This record gives sequence, structure tokens and C-alpha cells, in this order.
Amino acid sequence: MTNLAQNLLDAADEAPDHVALRMDDVALTYREFADAALRVAAALQDRGVSPGDRVGMVLPNVVAFPVVFYGTLLAGAAVVPMNPLLKAREVEYYLQDSGARVVVALAGSSGPVEEAAGGVGVEAVAVSPDLPRELLGDECLTAATDRTDEDDAVILYTSGTTGRPKGAQLTHANLRSNARTGGRDLVESTRDDVIMGCLPLFHVFGLTCGLNAAVLARACLTLLPRFDGAKALEIVARDRVTIFEGVPTMFSAMLHAPDHDRYDMSSLRLCVSGGSAMPVEVMRNFEQEFGCIILEGYGLSETSPVASFNHPHAERKPGSIGTPIEGVEMRLVDDDGKDVPQGEVGEIAIRGENVMKGYWQRPEETEKAIPDGWFRTGDLARQDEDGYFFIVDRKKEMIIRGGYNVYPREIEEALYEHPAVAEAACVGVPHPDLGEEVAAAVALKPGQEADPQELQAWVKERVAAYKYPRHLWLVDALPKGPTGKILRRAVEVPEGVR
Repeated sequence: MTNLAQNLLDAADEAPDHVALRMDDVALTYREFADAALRVAAALQDRGVSPGDRVGMVLPNVVAFPVVFYGTLLAGAAVVPMNPLLKAREVEYYLQDSGARVVVALAGSSGPVEEAAGGVGVEAVAVSPDLPRELLGDECLTAATDRTDEDDAVILYTSGTTGRPKGAQLTHANLRSNARTGGRDLVESTRDDVIMGCLPLFHVFGLTCGLNAAVLARACLTLLPRFDGAKALEIVARDRVTIFEGVPTMFSAMLHAPDHDRYDMSSLRLCVSGGSAMPVEVMRNFEQEFGCIILEGYGLSETSPVASFNHPHAERKPGSIGTPIEGVEMRLVDDDGKDVPQGEVGEIAIRGENVMKGYWQRPEETEKAIPDGWFRTGDLARQDEDGYFFIVDRKKEMIIRGGYNVYPREIEEALYEHPAVAEAACVGVPHPDLGEEVAAAVALKPGQEADPQELQAWVKERVAAYKYPRHLWLVDALPKGPTGKILRRAVEVPEGVR
């Protein structure tokens, strides 16, 4: 039996009365969780869902998400998770491209999903947030549907920097391995742990390291449907959260929340950061303020996601994404796929049990991404003498100014060192002579003041002359993706800068 959902059935046998899921006043034990998921599986089968079919899910971090997710897997189908903020035309594309049989949405906000489903002739089911009662059949599946290691468990659409989103096929083996190694083993979670579920479950970081790792460890996952720094602090204190997992902007939001020092954070034993590079200043300040350690890792949708980590019992290097996890290899290659010398910048290539099967119905894209068994990430990094990897930047986001490479991450790090800066994004803008000029958008901390000239001078003191941003402007907030990751490509450049 290789169905990932078997983990839930085993957890219900071993810890039936242990609280598995919590969302404010709502709580489900592992037995209640498993029973509800088995009833969802039966209801999906009654709707004509067969092993290998796809089921769309457009749900935020509510209790219904894990129940429908595991119910879909128990029925033998693959889940197609989607961001609830998507518009009807975007949902329609995902449904059409994946060939989904059914789509599940949240009651009260399912209008765009129902519109999209109607456009492609797919059944839409709106469910309650605390329990998907509308999808709980009278019958109950008695066992997980047989699946093989290579069968799809999730088809996760990646936003991509160019072209239409592509569906990364993550198998039962991919997700089972990554939940075990990237989730449970690295953070050493047990049934005594309470894991913060504020990372979106429709994103692979939250799905693997939050939900699937919690089920595997028989731990409790406490859910936050919409992230807010103060609310996150409140939940940590209220539920005695022991493991907090987030992206850097979440740590910043908690750090800058009003009265953050009045919350009891003493239960935290470990924090995990991923999704984008953690500014060293944010890491240092968070650890100092809340008295806990942050371990940074790295991964992508296509790698289930965890590929490398600052391992808990090894040296931790702030600013590093650590070393590969068990069952994973990483190397740095040039444009021809050849290894670069140690210390030089190259593209991260990954091979291992975490790498996706391919892009759904896109053999040419799959061949391009995995030409020789090594997945090309598009991320540039260097490796030190101890084997630790340091992200330099996205290959596609590197700025080439007059023939010189400028890596946005380096400029952002310098800006984050300024005491007034909360968020920063460095981008390239067209220049008639240099090709590209360095620019930066900055959001200040509440109550802080700094003018653009001051910030430019600050960076100029810290980087080579050709690197500092010639254009810099202040914004209230920076554009972010579904996980809270700052999206450089979505930064609006003011008129006159172009």
C-alpha cells in the first residue's frame, strides 16, 4: 500500500483521541479526521470520481481542507489545489488543463469557482469551513484505494515567470518521502508537538511540512485561514505552538506587530523558514526577540518541496539554505550542465526522491526542466568549503548592468540592515546605455521615517558603486504571492523611472 493517505488511517489507529486539527474553537481528533475523510472518499466515488481522476480544491486553511485533501487521496484521485484568491478565468484554466472531474470550494465565496466550473462542465461543491458536511457521504470507505509510488497524488500549478502555469506532478512517493525527511525527521516532530498551520495548504510548503508531516508525526496542526502577524502571535500563545513554519515576510510581520512583546512565545522550540531567502537581520532580530532558533531551508513546487536544510544537529550558517536532505543530491552547473568550480556561482540542479514526475501533459517542458535526470531550478547559488549552499538569486531575476551582474538579494540584504526598513524588493529597469539599471521599492516599518536619498546612501556605503539602486521609491507594501513571498516581477515601477 503506497497511498499517502494510509498515514492518516495509521494515525487514527495509533492516536485516535489525539487532537489532529484545530481552528480556533473547532477541533478534530485523528479518529474524527479519518472518519470524515473516508466519508468524503465515498461521496467522491458516488460522484463518479475514479482512481487517477483529478479533483480541484479551492479552499483556504480551514479544517475542511485536510479532510477533503485526504478524502480525495483515499478515493485514489489526485488533488489539484488552487489559491482561493484566483479569479474565475484562472480557475477555469486549471480545471480545463488538469481535466478535473469535480471541484470543491468554500461556501460563501464559491461564486468564481462555480462560474469557472460551469464554463467547463465540471461539478462544483461548496463546503462548510469547519467540516465539509456537503461532501460527507452516508457510506464510509473501509480502506485506502490502492496506488503505486509513481501515481500522481497532487498536481500543483507553478506560477512560472513566463507563459501559462504548468502542473507539477507530485507522486505518492514524492510526498511521502518529503513529509518524512523534510518534515518529520528534520524538525523531529512528535505527537506532543503543535505545528502552526499559517502557510497556505494549497502551496506545497504548507502541505508537506505542515499537514502531511503533522499527520505522519501524529502531531496537532493549528490553522490560521488568513495570515496576520498579531493573530499568529495570539495563536502561538493560546495553543502553545512548538513549531512555527513560515516565509520571511511572516516572521517580519510578527516582529513588527504592535505589542508583540506581550505574547507568551515560550512554547516555541523551533522555527522553519523557506519560500524565499530570509534576510539575516530579520532572522537575528526575531531570534533575539522571541528566544527561539530559526532553521532555513530551500525547495520548490517541483521538489515536493524540501531539497536542502540547515540540519538541527549540524552547524547553522545564517544566510545559507544548508545542505541537501537525505535522499536528495544538489550540484551547481553552468549553462551547459557542467559542474562549476567550488566557490563560483552556478544554477542549482537537484536529483532525488523528491523531484516531480514531470509537468502534466507537457513532455517538452519536462525534458527542458529535467534534461539529464537533474532538475534545473533556475536559482543561482554558490557552495562553500563545507558544502553549504548560499542562494545568490533567481537566474531570471539577475540584473545585468553595463555587463556587470547585480543580484537583487544582495541589495535587499543591505536595505534590510537599515533600522527603518520592513520590506525591500530590488528590480532591474531598462536603461538606454547600460541595458538595465538597478532600482528598489521599499516599505518602512510602522512609525519609522527615511527618505529615498538616505536609503540610497545607506546601500552605497555597503556595496560596490555599480550595484547601489539609482532609483528608489517608498511604498506602503510590496506585492506578495499566496505564501507571502515578495514578488519582484509584480513590483510597480513609477512613471519617470522607466
